[in-house]
Amino acid sequence: MNKGAAAELRLKPGKERSLARRHPWIYATAVARVSGSPAAGELVAVRAADGRWLAWAAYAPDSLIRARCWSFDEQAQIDCDWLAARVRESVARRARLVEHSNALRLVYGEADLLPGLIVDRYADQLVVQLQSPGVKAHREVLLDSLCQASGCSDVYERSAAETGDARGVLRGREPTAPIRVHEHGLAFRVDVRRGHKTGFYIDQRDNRRLAVELARELAASLKRAPRALNAFCYTGAFSIALARGGAGEVISIDSSADALALGPTHAELNGLNAASLKWRCADVFEELRALRDTAERFDLIVLDPPKFAANHHQVERAARAYKDINWNALRLLQPGGVLMTFSCSGAIGVELFQKIVAGAVIDSGADCAMRARLGPGADHPMLMTHPEGEYLKGLLLQRL
Repeated sequence: MNKGAAAELRLKPGKERSLARRHPWIYATAVARVSGSPAAGELVAVRAADGRWLAWAAYAPDSLIRARCWSFDEQAQIDCDWLAARVRESVARRARLVEHSNALRLVYGEADLLPGLIVDRYADQLVVQLQSPGVKAHREVLLDSLCQASGCSDVYERSAAETGDARGVLRGREPTAPIRVHEHGLAFRVDVRRGHKTGFYIDQRDNRRLAVELARELAASLKRAPRALNAFCYTGAFSIALARGGAGEVISIDSSADALALGPTHAELNGLNAASLKWRCADVFEELRALRDTAERFDLIVLDPPKFAANHHQVERAARAYKDINWNALRLLQPGGVLMTFSCSGAIGVELFQKIVAGAVIDSGADCAMRARLGPGADHPMLMTHPEGEYLKGLLLQRL
């Protein structure tokens, strides 16, 4: 693709600094001019204001992120072989994880040097998100490489991009609904056509394993089955983990009746006592307040809400929401109990999230120790030069 590439993107003075640190995004406000009339997804040479070569990138004329960098090596040949090699390497990095689960993220965009490409595997089904013009322009090459590297022949698209929601079969057959997946000894059913994200929250796999261990730990220390609460439970994956760990009662709350309907199915699939799992379709904010007002108490609480801040304009409102749910959860937590609290808002950084939760601790009057910071599994790495890729962050707190 480099050969004969005439298109060039020239930056404004000083705007080359982020690329010198190998940050992969170039914003429209950093661009001085574009030459060669490149089409969406076309390869462009990125140059500093003084003409110095900086990177090879895919052009996105209609996006605030005007280009995403493929490589910072001027000698790199960004062609079909280059793209195929990136896919093979990405899939190979996850090879050891198949011992723990058949639901994995195989490609994670910028973190795998394939900006805009997300690929999740559920058993033998691939689900892709094509989030940038660069990967859309080379879709067929990428799909060929993915099928070859993974051994899967069925590919379904779940793209939610600036140009609109795109869904449908790209290779092979229509996905079976639901697909049975397993992780760390637990089993779930996933609808890749209608479920959230690509069908399931793969990124929480290791934190669900931790939930099992925490429930067992509390059962041993309390000399009884702990009582647990899972707020924003979706299809109840954390609830199943808590019950597997020995929780005697797990109350699960979500506003989606369709998502909750899979909860009892998951309980049966894992051989759990259905009577110990209670499912409530309700507004979580209101239900947390109602539980607080009736003096309910829990030994283990999970807060895994949806994204509260889609961009930096929504951070202040999101901060209030995070503080509200954490303050109420802390008021519900028994002394010695543990809280797993998460944010998946990329606009809320790790430090800010910890500050928000600390504020909730102070206002609740509950003395708490932070036992650990939590994050996604190894199949969701963060490129060190692209901190925006760190979206999921969590804290494990214990009330003293």
